[in-house]
Amino acid sequence: MMGRMQPRPLVIIGAGGFGREVADVVHAINTAGNGPVFELQGYIDDNLSDLSLLNRRGERFLGTCDDLPRYASAVFVVGVGNPAARRALDARAVKAGLDPATLIHPSATVGRDVQLGDGCIVCSHVSITTHVLLGRHTHLNLNCTVGHDVVVGDFVTVNPGATISGNVTLDDDVSVGTNAAVIQSVTIGPRSTVGAGAAVVRNVAADTTVVGVPARPIAR
Repeated sequence: MMGRMQPRPLVIIGAGGFGREVADVVHAINTAGNGPVFELQGYIDDNLSDLSLLNRRGERFLGTCDDLPRYASAVFVVGVGNPAARRALDARAVKAGLDPATLIHPSATVGRDVQLGDGCIVCSHVSITTHVLLGRHTHLNLNCTVGHDVVVGDFVTVNPGATISGNVTLDDDVSVGTNAAVIQSVTIGPRSTVGAGAAVVRNVAADTTVVGVPARPIAR
């Protein structure tokens, strides 16, 4: 009988609220024991706001991004919701010699022929159906759904409760707000934002913020 896999050291970049939620994903993965397990080293953050929250969890603050080379033997994820910030932090970690990990909460459902890019984080009770492509460092937050034949670019954030219908394309650095809905066959251009609760029924141009039902662009 084979023994349990040796845990991989893991660093979370970002010690804010989502970073701590990511640590819960790591704990759930380790508890389930169905795949690779991780040894959480702690958090890297240039702007730590409340060390007491980490202390209450019994977790370590490791330092700032300047300290990343000390953890070159570890894998990393970026627990920061903002796509542009996540892109910059990924570049710093890779330059320091770290490789990205991919995390899937054991309560998530993932269909057949789903490809996850390096650094993806799939949170609790997410549903991904079939023939889905997720780019590098995509975040699928709590209770969101991703339908069939969806293509998601790099550094995309889908916030809690959002619904992405079939045949949708989310280009790089898109952010989809909490409880928003994107209907089938819509494309959302790069660096665009869908507001919380919005219903997107037509294509969204690059660098555009849309809100409302149906979603419409707001003035820049």
